[in-house]
Amino acid sequence: MARLGVNIDHVATLRQARGGREPDPVAAAAVAELAGADGITVHLREDRRHIQDRDLKLLRQTVQTKLNLEMAATPEMVKIALSLKPNMCTLVPEKRQELTTEGGLDIRLHQEAISEVIDKLHDGGLLVSVFIDPDPDQVKTADKIGSDYIEIHTGAFAGAKTWKAEDDELVKIGNAVKLAAKLGLGVNAGHGLNYANIRKIASLGGIEEYNIGHSIISRAVLVGLERAVRDMVDLVKYA
Repeated sequence: MARLGVNIDHVATLRQARGGREPDPVAAAAVAELAGADGITVHLREDRRHIQDRDLKLLRQTVQTKLNLEMAATPEMVKIALSLKPNMCTLVPEKRQELTTEGGLDIRLHQEAISEVIDKLHDGGLLVSVFIDPDPDQVKTADKIGSDYIEIHTGAFAGAKTWKAEDDELVKIGNAVKLAAKLGLGVNAGHGLNYANIRKIASLGGIEEYNIGHSIISRAVLVGLERAVRDMVDLVKYA
C-alpha cells in the first residue's frame, strides 16, 4: 500500500508572507501526522524563502513518522543533512528565480558531482533519493551513482493539456517505475499531484510514496488541514 508524505513548505510560505510566527509549519506537521500522513517533506532552500533552519531542527525533534529533506546538492545542505539526520534526503534542482521546482535533476549531466554528494550522505548513514524526470537514462544513472531511491517528477503529467498528452506521460512514468524496480531502486513520486489526478497515477502501482504539498494546503484553507490530509490519504492508499 502506497504512503503519503505531506509537504508543508507552503505553510511556511504563508507565514513568511507576513514575517510572523503563524501559521507554524511544525504544528502543521503534527496535524498531518495525526490525520494519517506517513511522512513529512520539507525543502530547505538556499534563499530560505519558506522553511527556515529553526523549523528543520524542530521538525527533526517532533516528527514521529518520517522526515524527508529536499535539498540542493551543495556543501551547505550536505553539512546540514549530516548534522540533523533526516530519514531521507531527496536531491532536487534549485534555481533562485523559480516559484517552485520546475523539473527533475539532470543527474546524467552532473553525474560526478551528484555521486560525490550521495557518497557523503551515505557515509553519514543517510538514505538518499534523487528527483528525476521519468526518463530511462536518468533512472539508469540513478542506479549507477548509488542512489537508494528515485522520486519521479510528475509535473509534465500533472500539467498535460490534453488526454493524449496525459496518457503519454503516464506511460513514461509507468515505464520508469518498472525499470527502477528491475534495478532494485525504491520509487517515490511528486509534483503537481492533486485530488483530481492522483487516482490515475496511483493506479499504476509500484510507487511507494507520494509527496504532495500545494494541493493539500490549498484544500486545507477551505476544509481544514486534518480533513485535507485524510482525504488525500484515502485517495493514495485506496486508489
